[in-house]
Amino acid sequence: MTNAMRWTNWSGFVAGSPQQILTPDSLDGVVEAVKTAPGPLRVVGAGHSFTPLARTDGTMLSLEKFEGLVSHDEAAAVARVRAGTRLGSLMQLLQEVGQGLPNMGDIDKQAIGGALGTATHGSGRVLGAYHTQLQATQFVDGRGGLRELTLEMDRDLIHATGVALGSFGVLTEVTLKNIPTYRLHRRKWVLPIKEMLAQFEPMMGAHRSAEFYYVPFSGHAQFIASDLSDTPVSPRPPEEDEAGLATLRKLRTALRRAPWLRGLIIRSVMARLPAEDYVQDWLNVYASDRRTRFNEMEYHLPFEEGPRALAEIIELTEKRFPEVYFPMEVRSVAADEFWLSPFYRRPTCSIAIHHDAANDPLPFMRAAEPIFRRYGGRPHWGKMHSLKATDFETLYPRWRDAMDVRRDIDPQGRFVSPYMADLFGLK
Repeated sequence: MTNAMRWTNWSGFVAGSPQQILTPDSLDGVVEAVKTAPGPLRVVGAGHSFTPLARTDGTMLSLEKFEGLVSHDEAAAVARVRAGTRLGSLMQLLQEVGQGLPNMGDIDKQAIGGALGTATHGSGRVLGAYHTQLQATQFVDGRGGLRELTLEMDRDLIHATGVALGSFGVLTEVTLKNIPTYRLHRRKWVLPIKEMLAQFEPMMGAHRSAEFYYVPFSGHAQFIASDLSDTPVSPRPPEEDEAGLATLRKLRTALRRAPWLRGLIIRSVMARLPAEDYVQDWLNVYASDRRTRFNEMEYHLPFEEGPRALAEIIELTEKRFPEVYFPMEVRSVAADEFWLSPFYRRPTCSIAIHHDAANDPLPFMRAAEPIFRRYGGRPHWGKMHSLKATDFETLYPRWRDAMDVRRDIDPQGRFVSPYMADLFGLK
């Protein structure tokens, strides 16, 4: 137990002073914390959420000691893991037993429990977010009771609690449906953004996984395609992302009074970026090193609305926010049946915008959010947004049903911090 500790999220934008941070190393320890620790009780992982999901002036509960593989079924490609297992470790554990995650995002620092609870995702029109792999869950409810759910026997409850925002109990173990280990052929190339937007649907659908980045003022997209491969592995090129960000930041700062020159240089560099083409085992493809800290907003839109929304976001950024230099990330996600999933019954285009953590992100994010909302966007639960319960009732057809389940699991509000109460409309 650590007392009177100052806590911040990864970017430093969200901070708090919990009474204590507990790191139980047993299921009994989690139960005891839920029953007796000063509330509100919030589970904290790697701190990669940009919203105050984990913040509390009560007790933070870290599951960093709840790591590792519990069991696996090679024939069924199923694995049961502890919820505090970081994605980077999980990749290695699954590879060792001949399994692979069907898809991933580009950061591997999060705990699997946090990634599930916030509907974290990769990209691919036929690929779902992490929570779509759930076969079973184990969690401690608000009374300190242990609950076990299986997709076979408790499908509705799995769908209600699979995206839980840390408010439907303390998730301790999950069973994931994976696939046999595999290789990916990864290609990356640059094309004009106008061409990318015009060919958005066929390009995003032509590959198992496809995404692209747009660098402000560049006029070009960097497209990334990944497809299954059975050819021998080849070297993965060195990552240049951090060096690229440093260059973009210098150009932003040095040419603040000459945006036309900044754009000219960026367009010239982007147009000459070499293509990438390699084959690697899945766990050596998805994740990238992210050291430059930022704040992020991501909205999930109906797939067909993606190009129009992105065009407006680009125009907004380049006309009003020249201090922004981080690339915008565009991905697709398959529809699913999870009640609080942003992808609930809707094929999705996800657009993420970023701002250097050294700058105030709020003016940019507040200006961009109405564009996302105008196109029917649902926000990523772990990324910046200003929506409240009344908004979610409109965006999520089963919102009230999910709230009923939450009250049953946590009738005394042990997991309800002021931020969560505001989110759920409980004030």
